[in-house]
Amino acid sequence: MQTAKNLFGYRKYWAKRFGTAPFLPMNRAQMDALGWDSCDVILVTGDAYIDHPSFGMALVGRLLEAQGFRVGIIAQPDWRSADAFRALGKPNLYFGVTAGNMDSMVNRYTADRKIRSDDAYTPGAEANRRPDRAVIVYAQRAREAFPEATVVIGSIEASLRRIAHYDYWSDTVRRSILPDSKADILLFGNAERALVELTHRIASGEAVADIRDLRGTAFMVPRGWKPAPDWVEVDSTEVDAPGPLIRHPDPYAMEPEVSAKATAPDDDVQPVKLLGRPARRVDRERSVVRLPGFEQVKDDEVAYAHASRTFHLESNPGNARPLVQRHGERDVWLNAPPIPLTTAEMDGVYDLPYQRAPHPDYGDAKIPAWDMIRFSVNIMRGCFGGCTFCSITEHEGRIIQSRSERSILREIEEIRDRTPGFTGVISDLGGPTANMYRIACKTPEIESACRKLSCVYPDICENLNTDHSSLISLYRKARALPGIKKVLIGSGLRYDLAVRSPEYVKELVQHHVGGYLKIAPEHTEEGPLSKMMKPGIGSYDRFKEMFDRFSKEAGKQQYLIPYFIAAHPGTEDEDMLNLALWLKKNGFRLDQVQTFLPTPMALATTMYHTRKNPLKRVKRDSEEVETVRALKTRRLYKAFLRYHDPENWPLLREALKRMGRADLIGNGKRHLVPSFQPAGTGQARDARRGATPGGRAQGHEQQAPASRGARPARQRGFRPS
Repeated sequence: MQTAKNLFGYRKYWAKRFGTAPFLPMNRAQMDALGWDSCDVILVTGDAYIDHPSFGMALVGRLLEAQGFRVGIIAQPDWRSADAFRALGKPNLYFGVTAGNMDSMVNRYTADRKIRSDDAYTPGAEANRRPDRAVIVYAQRAREAFPEATVVIGSIEASLRRIAHYDYWSDTVRRSILPDSKADILLFGNAERALVELTHRIASGEAVADIRDLRGTAFMVPRGWKPAPDWVEVDSTEVDAPGPLIRHPDPYAMEPEVSAKATAPDDDVQPVKLLGRPARRVDRERSVVRLPGFEQVKDDEVAYAHASRTFHLESNPGNARPLVQRHGERDVWLNAPPIPLTTAEMDGVYDLPYQRAPHPDYGDAKIPAWDMIRFSVNIMRGCFGGCTFCSITEHEGRIIQSRSERSILREIEEIRDRTPGFTGVISDLGGPTANMYRIACKTPEIESACRKLSCVYPDICENLNTDHSSLISLYRKARALPGIKKVLIGSGLRYDLAVRSPEYVKELVQHHVGGYLKIAPEHTEEGPLSKMMKPGIGSYDRFKEMFDRFSKEAGKQQYLIPYFIAAHPGTEDEDMLNLALWLKKNGFRLDQVQTFLPTPMALATTMYHTRKNPLKRVKRDSEEVETVRALKTRRLYKAFLRYHDPENWPLLREALKRMGRADLIGNGKRHLVPSFQPAGTGQARDARRGATPGGRAQGHEQQAPASRGARPARQRGFRPS
């Protein structure tokens, strides 16, 4: 894989003489107290400003401060006018605009498109403190406040919208966020490298319009623009795995070459033609892949699915090529993904002088996301699981980037010594997953050449090193620190990976579970699981056996809390019924219920929108993916997950009769729902409310598709984790 300049190897900007700010300023008075007459960079965020590395603007701000720049923050501005965006004056270099740690639409709306009543990233959990599609609105207001200012956009929201994408909330395909926001440049993925180099180059006098060679950036260019005359444009229909390829089982294998002549349809049909490997030899280092344009994918679902598949196949930093997509008379150009940070660079980012607290301007106001995160430590980023419904793949990537043991232990000591209210319990050592720390491909050469979408589906890749010894060592050293009573693991556990290391499972179960451990089988049936790229329920059974055995050896009574998703593409009525029967058989009564929420650019979202399967080559006659869209059906599927709730019984009885399974209605142990209805529940209560029987189930809607457990702040500023 290509090497990159050390993140901390740049000559510091002259403003380093001002030193380190206690907190990055949020108003003019705070700037005056620091002796600043202006800010070099002003960061705009939809979250409250919490000076902690789990929160994107703090991490980005401190990183730029370490480079010598003066950084101000405008947090949760009133977007109804440009006045709030003038609070710190015009930035000398640029506005950096993000929606916050979460996508603003996921933050504000449930999976049923209902407005949420609170916001975990706002003081007092107050709702409606950010606009819909916050990046677009903030960028436009910043431009309105200072028309000549440079505007740079980033964060999970911008990252997931860097090309034409399906938008669940409007049920349309929207164009890239770049033309809508009018931003000068977009930073996607793990963007520290691009952020630091971009800032230094702008500071040296280089125009942002001339900076076109940074990995991890996207921008608008004239139609047909190329970095140099000798660059070659490759149509996405010619894309195939380069060079010798070890064929993997579906859904990752590229299908055999098919000639265009043999598959050509009638002349009046305009298909996405999937040829084989191009006959011409192309220098991959100087080639760009052209995706079907916005005007095509918005009206052609097969073209959209093909573009989505191509996008994901060109996502490994070791072999990905730039992508280009037409938007009207201009193109959106995406450079290759960023080179992952080294362990030393990760340590440098997390060791910056954070105050590890909300800005004093918030007083004693409670910020739920901070309360949840303040006693936890992020040890890694990225995920090679490739779950199709998850945002991590498109944003953080599949290559694991880990901090050193020393850096992590130092942060635990910081929590112990500096965080008010600490009782000796670390709530989480994790990240997007709990147990991918320092796990990687056996060799960098194999990793750089790989084009698989997952390292663990349909089975764990033989080239993946599944050694958990580094994580075991970290756990043991963390719990041995003076003043640390308990170290819990709250991040989602990849249990199919964990069972490869019985020693790890034993360490986890006997020392790092607080009575309950959350894991995510997601489903029991092969139909939806194959579309999720998740292992079968047999992996869960193997893990549960180990969990129960090691709990018993330790003399502890502990429980697994499984997560499941309703209405994921590939799910049918019988799948949800079988899942409900499995839950009843195993004695589970779920309180936390998730309904599939299609987030931009995820592969499962492509299935939802197109009813095609992008895990295989996309053709006009490709398999149709069962997709649940009707609100009543989505509610029914949630009701199956909460079969025990009397509010759901009328809807379930109706469905069971329709499915020919009335035998499951009755008052015995073998029945799923009883034949009686308690007073004040179900239809009677719905009638009083004027609602439809089988209304919205109780429980917790899907909040952030990229994360679970005790760490809500997964989706950070210009970069993840």
